[in-house]
Amino acid sequence: MAFSKTEALDFLARAHTQKRLAHAYLITGSAGAGKRQLASDLFALVNNLPTGTNPLKHPDVHIVEPESKSRVIKIEQMRELERELQMRPTNAKRKVGIIVDADRMNPSASNSFLKTLEEPPAQSLLLLLTENPAQLLDTILSRCVCIQIKIQGQTEPTETQSRLLETLSVFFKTGKNNAGEIFNLAREFSALLADEKAAIQETNEALLKKEQTLYKQTTESAKWLEDREDYYKALTESRYLQKRFLLVDTLVQWWADALRHQQGGAYPDLPGYNANTAALATQYTSQEILKRIAYLDELRENFNRNVQEILAVEVTFLQVFK
Repeated sequence: MAFSKTEALDFLARAHTQKRLAHAYLITGSAGAGKRQLASDLFALVNNLPTGTNPLKHPDVHIVEPESKSRVIKIEQMRELERELQMRPTNAKRKVGIIVDADRMNPSASNSFLKTLEEPPAQSLLLLLTENPAQLLDTILSRCVCIQIKIQGQTEPTETQSRLLETLSVFFKTGKNNAGEIFNLAREFSALLADEKAAIQETNEALLKKEQTLYKQTTESAKWLEDREDYYKALTESRYLQKRFLLVDTLVQWWADALRHQQGGAYPDLPGYNANTAALATQYTSQEILKRIAYLDELRENFNRNVQEILAVEVTFLQVFK
């Protein structure tokens, strides 16, 4: 489920007070959601810093970001972070390592960081910030507590999300959750994914064609054109993974709002569908809802293992919507 930045900090503050703060958090959300600010606020919180200071300038904060034209995080950066975190804090209770755009870690950097996650240095806190969590190793994802941030006041779903939400609304209103209807729901979900991929491909193919036209007017280089084709191919895949993650998260939000209704919680993720999720709250127990959210989390993990997408969706939908 997604939090506003304020809600996320409140959640982390309660965990800190109860001495239940995890050693690693994956902070996700779109650009402008406040991921870096949340990391800054969390460092100030765990170290009881006075207001008016800049936590990210503190000597016990160590930030890793993509470097060079390739915009990747290299193994040397992760090794340097490991060395810094192994040292005793300068004048703070806990040292914090912040990995900005964590999805840009190359394979060597990812494997190096995984060892840090498995054996975190004492008195350290690791914060991974990313818009594309689906591109991280599943072994890294499994060792972090995910905190998803939504932009403050952002309640309007995208067009594709709206289509999915309307489909869910119709499905539950009919009251038919037999295997045939569930397979139809799974096929509609897969069709939405296909539409998203087609739209991304069309946009990127147009951009590539424009670049090719401009470049041919200046000089010739087959290698350059090949590199740009590889770039747009990777960009298409990256953006598709992000869209797929968003649609699966919409399903999680649907069930999470039902759970909120049961617990009397405020701040629904999908306020426009309160009536639908409130009705769900009366049809399922909390345990049943939590089990369905867990199945959706498993779907994300299966996607990371490159299983057959349509088959994974159908199996999960049979578990979630029966």
